[in-house]
Amino acid sequence: MAETDQKVEHVESLFEAPPLAEQERMVEAVLFASADPVTLPDLAARMPHGCEPRAALDLLQKRYEGRGVRVVRVGEAWAIRTAPDLGFLMQKETTETRKLSRAAIETLAIIAYHQPCTRAEIEEIRGVSVSRGTLDQLMELEWIRFGRRRMSPGRPVTYVVTPDFLDHFGLESARDLPGVKELRAAGLLDSRPMPGDGDLEAGDEEQDDLFEDES
Repeated sequence: MAETDQKVEHVESLFEAPPLAEQERMVEAVLFASADPVTLPDLAARMPHGCEPRAALDLLQKRYEGRGVRVVRVGEAWAIRTAPDLGFLMQKETTETRKLSRAAIETLAIIAYHQPCTRAEIEEIRGVSVSRGTLDQLMELEWIRFGRRRMSPGRPVTYVVTPDFLDHFGLESARDLPGVKELRAAGLLDSRPMPGDGDLEAGDEEQDDLFEDES
């Protein structure tokens, strides 16, 4: 009996998790080296058996409070990102060569604020048809993806925003999107009616092009 107990104790020791401080270092290393946000299951799969990645993340978040970078949540994943108040330091490294057309911006906004939504619902809100090319290009940017099909005649596919979209705009979830008043106050919207706020123009010359040419 004593021999059996010794064997069980030996097996348990093989799976003893490292100290939480060491787990914190592991999480820090993974997030620092990863180009994309990392989920808790991914962290757990990389770390030794018995580790608690969520507890290690909490410690790491506290350690980075007030520093030049932060540990932030992006959808269901986690990443190390530059502190928002230091973003201006990165502006010289970002070159904007193309702008989204109004049609693409409106389509993206409708999906972000009304997801999951079908193409027909997008067209109903905009008041004009949606070019298939616009949706395809937004998907190529990896800012939208297919959602679940509607349980309605024809089983139409729905569209939702992606973690890449949330990460690009520094959002934890779509619930963190600013309201119309906030967008206008920040100078991101002009006085033109927003999608769904009124009738839009009957035609849209930009509808077939996702990007506007800069002149």
